[in-house]
Amino acid sequence: MTRTLRVGAAQLGPIQRSDDRASVVSRLIVLLREAADAGCDLVAYPELALTTFFPRWFVDDITEADHWYETAMPNEHTQPLFDEARRLGVGFCLGYALLDRDGGTENRWNVQSLVDRDGSIVGTFRKVHIPGHEAHEPDRPFQHAERYYFEPSPLGFGVWEAFGGRIGMMICNDRRWPESYREMGLQDVELILCGYNTPLHYAPDPSQDVLQGFHNALVAQSGAYQNGTFVVVVAKGGVEEGVDSLSDTLVVAPSGEILARSSTSGDELVVADCDLDWCRQYRDTLFDMHRYRRPEVYTRLTSQRGPQLD
Repeated sequence: MTRTLRVGAAQLGPIQRSDDRASVVSRLIVLLREAADAGCDLVAYPELALTTFFPRWFVDDITEADHWYETAMPNEHTQPLFDEARRLGVGFCLGYALLDRDGGTENRWNVQSLVDRDGSIVGTFRKVHIPGHEAHEPDRPFQHAERYYFEPSPLGFGVWEAFGGRIGMMICNDRRWPESYREMGLQDVELILCGYNTPLHYAPDPSQDVLQGFHNALVAQSGAYQNGTFVVVVAKGGVEEGVDSLSDTLVVAPSGEILARSSTSGDELVVADCDLDWCRQYRDTLFDMHRYRRPEVYTRLTSQRGPQLD
């Protein structure tokens, strides 16, 4: 008996600054219903799926950006999505900005929540690798001030028992770092869900612009293959507030093969059947970590942050 999970990767087209939460949630529900009709068990949405990508603007007073953040999940705007998921019996993974005021402190996180078929939250992941810059850089055509708007998670990468398998999450820039996949691989992850927003123009090195799609697939495929896991990367792409972003939603198998891929820059559902037992074909052979890994010679990985000469 196989453990096959039908996953819907729900790519989003642009969300403009003027689009309110209600209109965005309506789009999410349309994709959720399409996924239910296609027999999906689980739907993955992009990073910051409820708003435009607001780190492209800089404000001197960060409280002026509070309206971009959620303070609870679910809330009055997203409750219809949770209700519809429960009615349809389809789970989902949702990316959003969280303003957390618990415990008398205020923290700003870029998060993804995994939601079960009954509408209950299984777990919430906070983005670990925060890219971009902390201060206003007026010479850029647009800002990428994620390090101003979000804190890096101190919690690392978890894996949750859900949907008959072991599911992990990461967000956007996390997918570029091999440690993200390996941390979850060492927890026997079988499916990694990753939402992203990636502008096609990279101001620090424009020579990389033409390689955005290549790099997106490269890291997802290598991470999947080297850790024997399915990887789903879901885009919010198209021209949003004048900024063109990558629309390259992928479902990658443990073999590193691309099982399904988006073909538009708008709202689009990409569906693939993920036989979670396929992971064992790589974990129990070529990448049998218990047999072949040598952690005693990898000491630089945790003792050293960047390159240095011996």
